Amino acid sequence: MPKLDDTSWHLGSDDFDPDLPEENAATHIGFFVAWAINKGLWGASPGVDWTAAVQRVRDRVITGRTFLLEECDGKLFSGMLNDEGNAFAQTYYPRAYVRDFHSTLVVGLQSDYLVVDSWENYDRIAEVIEQRYTEKRQDLGGSSGSPHHQQRLSRLLGNCQIEDYSP
Repeated sequence: MPKLDDTSWHLGSDDFDPDLPEENAATHIGFFVAWAINKGLWGASPGVDWTAAVQRVRDRVITGRTFLLEECDGKLFSGMLNDEGNAFAQTYYPRAYVRDFHSTLVVGLQSDYLVVDSWENYDRIAEVIEQRYTEKRQDLGGSSGSPHHQQRLSRLLGNCQIEDYSP
């Protein structure tokens, strides 16, 4: 199962200031994770019970970044999402998400890693992600439950095997 992002990739980059807290490398990933959770696109994995932690994100007790770091070891795998979430993430996350993150939250900051992990910032980027998701769903033919949508979703996913993530 493909890894969409990993906090460690950012910690080792030239762009990450070593004087920053390490959790800052997970902020952008956490916003996407929180959106997926709140949208009902977070999947279930055998042997992993995320129920309580997922509810804490929905209740805004913890942020997506905290969830990512505490429950997912700072990693986002495609198999952590359900089929629809995975299909969207495969096309949006690697190609457009960082661009949307920059234009929405990084403008005026010296680094991606200075974006504050707050619900206010989450709400700003979630609105953009939601817009992209709505556009993608329209491209796929509307309702996720329709046979037409399921056929287009299958074509989008191709022959890839979606495996469940288990740490």
